[in-house]
Amino acid sequence: MSEDNRSRLKHWLESGEARLHVLTFPQRELWEASPVAVGDVANHICAFIQVRGTVSIKDCEAAVQRVVERHDVLRSSFLPGKAQPLQMVRSTGTANVHYRELTPAEQTPEAQEEVMREIFGRPFDMVRGPLYRVELLQRAPDDILMVLAIHHAIADGWTLGVFVQDLVAAYLQSKHKLGAALPPVPFSYSDWGAAERAYWQPALLEDRAGFWKPQLAGSQQLWASPIETGPLQRVILEVPPDLTAAVRELARGNSATLFNTLLTAFQWTLAKWTGKGDITVGTPVANRNKQAANETMGYFAGNVPLRSQVEHDKPFTTALKECRESAMDAFANAMPFVELALALNDRPAPGHHPVYSVRFALQNHPVPDVNLPGFSVKLRMRSTGTARFDLGCEITEEGAGLEVVWLYRPSLFTRADIDTLNSLFLIVLTKVSQSPECRLSSV
Repeated sequence: MSEDNRSRLKHWLESGEARLHVLTFPQRELWEASPVAVGDVANHICAFIQVRGTVSIKDCEAAVQRVVERHDVLRSSFLPGKAQPLQMVRSTGTANVHYRELTPAEQTPEAQEEVMREIFGRPFDMVRGPLYRVELLQRAPDDILMVLAIHHAIADGWTLGVFVQDLVAAYLQSKHKLGAALPPVPFSYSDWGAAERAYWQPALLEDRAGFWKPQLAGSQQLWASPIETGPLQRVILEVPPDLTAAVRELARGNSATLFNTLLTAFQWTLAKWTGKGDITVGTPVANRNKQAANETMGYFAGNVPLRSQVEHDKPFTTALKECRESAMDAFANAMPFVELALALNDRPAPGHHPVYSVRFALQNHPVPDVNLPGFSVKLRMRSTGTARFDLGCEITEEGAGLEVVWLYRPSLFTRADIDTLNSLFLIVLTKVSQSPECRLSSV
């Protein structure tokens, strides 16, 4: 750290302008249990917000400023420490918003994608902050593309929905002069971190580790990960509405959730695709156990390993029942993933994520669309910080169908591989929906 930065930091701390906090468990995971360096752009969560209507740039900037004042993570950065980094939260912050009018050459979708990639790909200064950026791209007098890049250390997928909700509330408040600030959050991210540390005492962590050690004993990664850890490629496909309806009916008929039904089919697909029967995937959990935390921006999400022994001659209904029961046990015994990796003595290394290398998610965090007379806001995600893994399958309910986002490491897989994997997934879903008692050997 430069002498100038040291002097500035000393002044902030002595004056009370900044406070230091211990890292939360999810934040520790980025530093201690990830193969990706924390400053890597692979840790950026990227999204864009389509704003339609006669919108003042000044009001947009004022709205972001009010959101910054409401959420302490938007005023946070990280300082190196002797044992581990510390989170520094400043009492004030200026909205990091920039504006540009797109040129005629930048009006095509391809050109706008290139502009967004450049915005998403700029690294953050983890010490100085801020760890987010908003760029307003004016496409037409009544059409703004608001590009948001935010570091995973201060955000998760749920956070994006909170940002949009607060942004709209702040914009309307500013435009109609309804007050000087948004109400404070009932439960700040700093408060949540302190509550989590108080809850996860060593005895409880040891008890939970006692569940996981035999559960994961002997599990292996599905393939040898390469050393390089560049960005993942992204492919968006879909499960058609008619097949989605059939899968929902299959779940209802077996007293199972849509998540467990899709997960069982995904595990079968991986077993068929890789030729291996011992399948471990990780799934994210919102980790917002207090209702008040639902209004708070921050990195709350946890990761839970789900292991299955796929047998080719077992009926799907039996596999689904076993998946449901094992998932319930896993979620009931969830613990901070960074502490789980430590308990298993599974250390990250370049190209190696502890415990599992495949992520499976049925996204259920709020993604609000706001439609008011003469004004609309739509949030669309680009990525949610999954570059630590080799393969990801993220499913979102989209109308009557399901959107399937495949994330994959190009040094391991080709686009043709992912197309084959997706086709196999659809075949499995179709087969088990038509014949719930079928066996994997018949697929």
